[in-house]
Amino acid sequence: MAPWRRPVAIVNPRAAGGKAEKRLHEISRCLAERLGSVAVLKTESSGHAIQLAGDALKAGADLIIAVGGDGTANEVVNGFFNKGHPLRPDACLGFIPFGTGGDLQRTLAVPSDVERAVDILAAAVQAPIDVGKAAFVSHDGSPLERYFVNLLSLGIGGDVAVRAKNFLSPLLGGRLAFFYATVAGLVRFSGKHVRLTLDEQPAPSEFFISNVAIGNGRYHGGGMHPCPRAVMNDGWLDVTTIDYLTLFEFLRDVNYLYSDDIYRHPKARHFRARKIVTQSDETTHIEIDGEALGRLPLEINLLPTSLRVVVPSTNELAGR
Repeated sequence: MAPWRRPVAIVNPRAAGGKAEKRLHEISRCLAERLGSVAVLKTESSGHAIQLAGDALKAGADLIIAVGGDGTANEVVNGFFNKGHPLRPDACLGFIPFGTGGDLQRTLAVPSDVERAVDILAAAVQAPIDVGKAAFVSHDGSPLERYFVNLLSLGIGGDVAVRAKNFLSPLLGGRLAFFYATVAGLVRFSGKHVRLTLDEQPAPSEFFISNVAIGNGRYHGGGMHPCPRAVMNDGWLDVTTIDYLTLFEFLRDVNYLYSDDIYRHPKARHFRARKIVTQSDETTHIEIDGEALGRLPLEINLLPTSLRVVVPSTNELAGR
């Protein structure tokens, strides 16, 4: 058995078009066989995983397993923190992926096969990773904070996040669904003027953008590489700005956006920072791990190596 004393699995039954619900018995059986007694909790609404994870950690859980997609994992991560500090620094995040995008799954290199994913949890190889803390304005105008381990974007990314929940997601996967939503968004998107301040930069830099991606991880949108040089525990957030692209330019250059050669594009720029402040006089939406959560102004601060995550022994994070 793995050295977990009180593991808890938080399952989003709606993940992957309901596949997580249909395979819940298999998931529970695999967890019990490899980890022993595991409390399996199902989410009932958006945001519920935050509460479930926080309550479990306060009750002494030492492993919280997110069973779902990127959004589920993000909510579980948020349950680990309170006012910028981890509730239990020794507790770990585990992941059994059931989603349409699979972007965090790519970075952590966790397989889709349930038994193999549970084997990784049983092996208990741990890696400390950085966490981004984002403060912004919610859709109703109130201040909101959210933690993330993968990626946040603003501009077309925020606009696309709502459209990404479309009919293509369960049929053809997150990548094509996100591409469809991006093209639909670009038809209506006319660029945003934003001001970006990195670390202690004396004055903000101004950009006319299609998108800004701020990544602790490398991927979003079902496999796009907006931050191909990001490493989850290097003590930096990678910032990729893309100047305004017309629909024609986007379609012509889409291979850049889906590859790790994005910085070869003349309208793409790369920065690194630990603190990022973004403002705009226009309504500019943001998304975190595929969820459209609010709008600018935005301030992000990095919390270095503040979360432990279970990874395959072959993952580059395990050796850092």
